[in-house]
Amino acid sequence: MPNLPMATSMSSPALRLVGIERARRAVMQDHAALLPVGWIAPWIERSWQRCMNLGLQAHEPIDFAVISHQQMRRTHDANQRLVHAAKPILEGLGRAIVNTRYFAILTNAEGIVVDVSGPIDRSDPRAYHVTRIGADLSERSVGTTAIGTALTDLQPVWLHRGEHFFSCTSHYSCAGAPLFGSDGQCVGMLDLTGIDAVERPELKHLVTQSASKIENALILAQAHSLMVRLNWPGNTLGSEADGMICLDADGWITGVNRIARQMVPHLSSMGQAALHVSEVFGVPYQLLFDAVRRNDARLEIPLWTGLRLQALPITRAREAEPVALGRHGQTPEPVPLKDMETAMIRKAVTDARGNVTEAARALGISRATVYRKVGHKKPT
Repeated sequence: MPNLPMATSMSSPALRLVGIERARRAVMQDHAALLPVGWIAPWIERSWQRCMNLGLQAHEPIDFAVISHQQMRRTHDANQRLVHAAKPILEGLGRAIVNTRYFAILTNAEGIVVDVSGPIDRSDPRAYHVTRIGADLSERSVGTTAIGTALTDLQPVWLHRGEHFFSCTSHYSCAGAPLFGSDGQCVGMLDLTGIDAVERPELKHLVTQSASKIENALILAQAHSLMVRLNWPGNTLGSEADGMICLDADGWITGVNRIARQMVPHLSSMGQAALHVSEVFGVPYQLLFDAVRRNDARLEIPLWTGLRLQALPITRAREAEPVALGRHGQTPEPVPLKDMETAMIRKAVTDARGNVTEAARALGISRATVYRKVGHKKPT
């Protein structure tokens, strides 16, 4: 089979559809084990293969089943926090896409519809079936869609027409992004779907950005005393590009967003064991709480990895307020070196379970220095 580069296949709507149909024939009729590079996105090909392994037939009709009343009650109870956190974002999203013939669908982690928004023409069965609360839009039920692939590959996706597995779903074009909770586990996905609509792959960016907002809302819904925005030095704090960490009054981390996990890999252990912020930042956690009493709470703090981050602690009462720019555009105040040294020594002593000799050996300093820095008297 000749290889058609992706750039060529995307050069016009007609050629795009021709390329999709060629890939469908190769996989579903000719049973090609692996398509040439550029014919179709690899994650779509993987989804098609999973559907065929389930025994699904592309030309069969599907009924867009709705879960039972008993399952509906359980799903409603289990996803109240997700629906509540997503509601204002979905409303704003509906306004953004009002003139595009696309609408928004929110599902749980199993692909069950828990909320919808946007311009939905319910007189059209193709729109009605996929926007019913409780509709099962999982890959097992309706084949390859943005919903099933986003929940499986855990990445933002875009599908157009025949890239869906079933022939009867080839009217749809959709973008999807997975949603992650404060423990890093997938809790659902956000989908934008159009019917016989113009292909708009830029909607993948919109749905990804909206998913981040929902994730942040989920984190802020967790019980906490302080929220800390994070970003790299030189970037501006106050946007969806910020990492977010929520702390209780004792400095224990109650939730982090996906961006914070990308900035600080150590946060990936969240959900497996309780994590104190002192295990992430090389400063006493009280410094973050003290900072909010200043006119400008911005700090530049060290990580135990040796990197540094901007940090902006915000009390819960002020989280909804816009983030103001720093004083005259100045860079955040660096944490004093002595505070960093003291914090590192205290952590070494804690890690050594109070054994000052072991802590001093690990740090390569004298026992006397350890005693002096942590404010304890050296035993006689």
